[in-house]
Amino acid sequence: MPELPELTAVRLVEGYRKGEFSPVDVARAALERAERTQPEVNAFVRIDAEAALGRARESEERWRRGEPAGAVDGVPVTVKDILLMRGGPTLKGSRTISPVGSWEEDAPSVARLREQGAVFLGKTTTPEFGWKGVTDSPLSGVTRNPYDLSRTAGGSSGGAAAAVALGAGPLALGTDGGGSVRIPAAFCGVFGLKPTYGRVPLYPASAFGTLAHVGPLTRDAADAALMLDVISGPDARDWSGLGPAPGSFVDALSGGVRGLRVAYSASLGGQVAVQPGVASAVRRAVEGLAGLGAYVSEADPDFCDPVEAFHTLWFGGAARVTQRLGARQLDSLDPGLREIRGVGARLSALDYLAAVDVRMDLGRRMGAFHERYDVLVTPALPVTTFEAGVEVPRGSGYRRWTGWTPFTYPFNLTQQPAASVPVGVDGGGLPVGLQVVAARHRDDLVLRVGHALFEAGVAGVASPRLQGVRCRVAGPVGPGLLGQGREVMG
Repeated sequence: MPELPELTAVRLVEGYRKGEFSPVDVARAALERAERTQPEVNAFVRIDAEAALGRARESEERWRRGEPAGAVDGVPVTVKDILLMRGGPTLKGSRTISPVGSWEEDAPSVARLREQGAVFLGKTTTPEFGWKGVTDSPLSGVTRNPYDLSRTAGGSSGGAAAAVALGAGPLALGTDGGGSVRIPAAFCGVFGLKPTYGRVPLYPASAFGTLAHVGPLTRDAADAALMLDVISGPDARDWSGLGPAPGSFVDALSGGVRGLRVAYSASLGGQVAVQPGVASAVRRAVEGLAGLGAYVSEADPDFCDPVEAFHTLWFGGAARVTQRLGARQLDSLDPGLREIRGVGARLSALDYLAAVDVRMDLGRRMGAFHERYDVLVTPALPVTTFEAGVEVPRGSGYRRWTGWTPFTYPFNLTQQPAASVPVGVDGGGLPVGLQVVAARHRDDLVLRVGHALFEAGVAGVASPRLQGVRCRVAGPVGPGLLGQGREVMG
């Protein structure tokens, strides 16, 4: 049997039910993996071993009685430090937020996981206020890629993706305002889903408005479906949230792809230059979909790059999230964030409404597109992971992170469900992601396509193997190693 940290959440729950292993053993293994990799990768801002082991013991007792609390009882989970989780501060990668306070409230997605018995390992890293597509911040330093420590994990949910890749919990909560789940999923070789906007309720509301989604990062699509079943559904604190899902996302996985109409766009109609290794891996996966019975056509969606409209909304959000900061606090911001918030502060209401017009037209175009095709498949990113600690690849000529993420942010504008599916590696051994996009409210189709690729062996990459990472837990892990609610910010 694979080591405990390498098992999926679905397999863990099955093992608990059969008595093959216990939530306490699994929690210890995940915690040790988190601690051993933290000095090299820096995926966490906080690891709370005592609380995690306490919840694992409670889960173990429930399983012993045959009374699990829910679908993820005893499964280790991490939470991006953008989302509230009671018992500790949510600092959002910023030195401008004080850790002082009671911190007694959970975000809706965290609350649903808590109700169903999840074991929270800790909080994962984010760039300051989640503003960019890589993960480094003035507060916690640089988060690195498990496949190559000189490279970035991506962002803004970089710590979440790295934790899953390393076996520090099979489930992770991330947020995605322009690709922030899908980008690190592609760079770290895991599955990342941005659900339809509102499918997972969000509170407090994001300063970036209705661009911001909450979604899972997992080992495979089946785990993402399991997690989405738990975290979706209405919450009174989110006025823009959707009503109950039409059915179980886990149950929808079995539909397969036979007969699905798949549009494959390799470069959005020649608008994007894609690295050859990425293009080859994605095309092989698309050929795999055809082999599974999907009707695959090469077709491009009918839109030009909406980056200027996205920048208006995004930079305006950056100005809003930093609006109440004093001069000294502004000086402490990530320089890139400070720059774009200045641009955003100069925008007018008419600028904002013009961007909304672009957004509405883009949504109309994609609505028409999905009358002809069930899903759109593209590369998740045109590049593989690059040097850590920079916003854009050196020598690329890009000014902002949106320069190398042209496949992701359009579908935040349209609020469609989209996922990055790991489909192997490039010639240098770096993970490649394939993006699956469906019409709004068709999260089930995105998950079905991803699951079919995993089931057929088309999706997935080998786990990273950092020196000293592989470990079996032979006995209890004491507070001397893991500490109590230890802050691990760089």
